[in-house]
Amino acid sequence: MEIPRYPDSRPVFLEDRQLLHSVFGRMQPSISEFTFANIFLFRHAHEYRISVLGESLVILGRGYDGTEYFLPPLEGNVSSAADRLLCEGLMLYGADRAFLELGLSDQEHLEVVEDRDSHDYLYLRSDLAELPGNRYHKKKNRINYFSSRHAHIVERYASGHLRGALELLEAWTESHKESDSLSLRHEIRATAEGLERAGDLGLDGVVVMVGGDVKAFALGERLNSVTSVCHFEKGDPFLEGVSQLADREFNRICFTDCVYVNREQDLGEPNLRRAKLSYHPVEMVEKFRVRYQR
Repeated sequence: MEIPRYPDSRPVFLEDRQLLHSVFGRMQPSISEFTFANIFLFRHAHEYRISVLGESLVILGRGYDGTEYFLPPLEGNVSSAADRLLCEGLMLYGADRAFLELGLSDQEHLEVVEDRDSHDYLYLRSDLAELPGNRYHKKKNRINYFSSRHAHIVERYASGHLRGALELLEAWTESHKESDSLSLRHEIRATAEGLERAGDLGLDGVVVMVGGDVKAFALGERLNSVTSVCHFEKGDPFLEGVSQLADREFNRICFTDCVYVNREQDLGEPNLRRAKLSYHPVEMVEKFRVRYQR
C-alpha cells in the first residue's frame, strides 16, 4: 500500500512488515522501538502513522499526554527530515546518541533532554541463559524453588499454545486489576495481539507448561545482527520462580547466535526498574527527547 508524502500520513498496516523489516535490517538499530512488531503492536497505544518526507520514512506518534512526536527518521536525508519536523513543533522521541551526533544539524537551537525512563536495558544473553556466579544466586534459588515443587516442561511457543497463553494473560491481568496505569493496559492489549499474530510478525519464544497448562511465556525477536529483544514476558503470579525460569529459557533456547538481549525500558516504574537492574545490565541504551527552542 502506498505511503503518502508528508504532511499526509496513514496508519501502519501488517502489509508494511516487509518494507519496515528490510529498512530496520539495513539500519541495524539499537533501540527497542525499531522493530516492525513493536511498531505494529503498539500502533493503537501511540497512534502510530507513517509518511514519506523527502527521501526518508517517518513514523509519527502521540504520547499518552497527547504530545505529538516522531521517531528518528529512517534512511534518506534523516537530518533534513528531522529538522523540518522539529521546526514544525513536533518532539523527537527515542533518539540515541548516534542519532544525536549524526542525525541533527541545527543543534545550537535544540533542547536535548535525557529520557531515563525510556532507556533500554542491554544484557549479555549468555548471562541470562546461564545465570553464572554469585550475583545471580537469588535468581537460581527461585528457579530451583519452582523446579523442585512443580513438574514442568519448556516448549518453543507455537500456535497450539495460544489459548493457554491468553488464559494466563487474563489471569495475570486480573492480579493487576487495581493498577490504573494506561501504559499497562496498552501493554496487555499488545501482548495479546503479539501472541495471536506471532507467526505473521516473526516473533519467537518459549512457554513453561505445568500439568498441560501454560504458566509462563516469553516472546521476542531479533533486533539487530548481535542483539535479540524480549518484548513480552508473563508468569503465573502465584508460582514463585516461574517467570525467572521463562526468562532463562528464552535466552537459552532462542536467538542463541546473539551476543546481547535488549529487555526494553522500565517506564519509570520502581518495581520494574529494580527487577531489570537485578539482572545486571552491561549497558543502558540511552534515549533522548529533542525539541526546537524558539
